[in-house]
Amino acid sequence: MSLGYILQTLVSLYTFIIFVYCIFSWFPIPRDGILADVDSFLATLCDPFLDIFRKIVPTIGGAVDISPIVAILALQLIVGFLARFL
Repeated sequence: MSLGYILQTLVSLYTFIIFVYCIFSWFPIPRDGILADVDSFLATLCDPFLDIFRKIVPTIGGAVDISPIVAILALQLIVGFLARFL
């Protein structure tokens, strides 16, 4: 198993986590309970990476945040490039 394969697998997992975090943002989450804990955990994992792109990419119409799409594309491009050398 190569380092490139491991890196691509981890990035695929992180991409899925970002996707789930975005889906969670579409629905109101109660402030207590297991869903709130999951949402908080996902925010802890995703927000530091997504905040980089939120500073660069403006929202569309003031409400639609496309920064996760840009973040996932950038992540996939960078990892695809790195995986070829590893």
